[in-house]
Amino acid sequence: MPKTPKIIPISDLRQDASGVIKRISASREPLFITQRGRAAAVMVSMKEYENTQHELEILRLLARGEKDIEAGVGFSLEEVMAEADALLAEQQ
Repeated sequence: MPKTPKIIPISDLRQDASGVIKRISASREPLFITQRGRAAAVMVSMKEYENTQHELEILRLLARGEKDIEAGVGFSLEEVMAEADALLAEQQ
């Protein structure tokens, strides 16, 4: 069952910005800020933002890999495994 999003009006943010930031930092949930009754912004903790950016970069790399595969660019599984085996043998 999806969680109900946390929503506050911008006036609450203005009145207690420090408290809002503390709550966001302690939570893994985004906080939606409304202005004139409409969604205007989303706040997340710095840690959650960094995690999201990291996940986005992984997705970009996967998408680029898919394009490379479709274009016939890259290495075969056998080549990758042989190189991995060689690297492991060097470490021993």
